[in-house]
Amino acid sequence: MLALNRFVVVPERTAEFTGQAHAALAALAARPGFRDGELTRSLDQPDQWCLVTRWQSVGAYRRALGDFDVRVNAVPLLSQALNEPSAYETLAAAAPGGEITTTGSDLDADAVRDHDG
Repeated sequence: MLALNRFVVVPERTAEFTGQAHAALAALAARPGFRDGELTRSLDQPDQWCLVTRWQSVGAYRRALGDFDVRVNAVPLLSQALNEPSAYETLAAAAPGGEITTTGSDLDADAVRDHDG
């Protein structure tokens, strides 16, 4: 499971934001089910940032968000993210030079049909 939180950060807040993001990433990294994470910044638009974390499952991610340390150090930052979908399931992956592997969706056909209208 991939969590992708995007932020717009004015230059004057860069140092404050990166400090908050480092604390958030450390708190999330300490939780069970955390696989890896990155703080990234757009090369084309330097005010655009992204906190990317990967999790063993959506349940592990949701349980992590309920942890006290995460609520103190990560949730305030995550609440500043752009209001858009942030949780994604991995449906296909490939390692360098490797074949593509696919995984079934946790969304069943009825849920997808209801969402699509």
